[in-house]
Amino acid sequence: MRYEIKFPSKSIVERFEKTLSGISQKELQVKIREEALSLGDNPRPYGEPKIKPPVDVYNYIAQYRLRIGDYRVLYDVDDKKRIIWILALRKRNERTY
Repeated sequence: MRYEIKFPSKSIVERFEKTLSGISQKELQVKIREEALSLGDNPRPYGEPKIKPPVDVYNYIAQYRLRIGDYRVLYDVDDKKRIIWILALRKRNERTY
C-alpha cells in the first residue's frame, strides 16, 4: 500500500519550492521531484540510513534523509497513517544536519 506524501504546512511547501527553483540545473530539479515522489512507494530506500540524532526542522523532527546529488530531502515517516512528511530540501553542507 502506497504512502501519501505531504508537507506539514504551506510555508514549508513554499520553502521547498523556493530551494528547488533556485537550482540552476533543470534535470536535477526534475530528479529531486521524482525521487521525493518515489518515497510514496518506498519510504525507506536501501542505503539511506536514519539520521542519528534526528534533526529539528521548523519545529518538526526529520528522522530520514534522501540523498540526491549535493541535495538532501529531510523527511519523517508516519507508518500508522501511512504518510511521508517532507520537511526540507537542503544543499549538503555543515548546516544540513
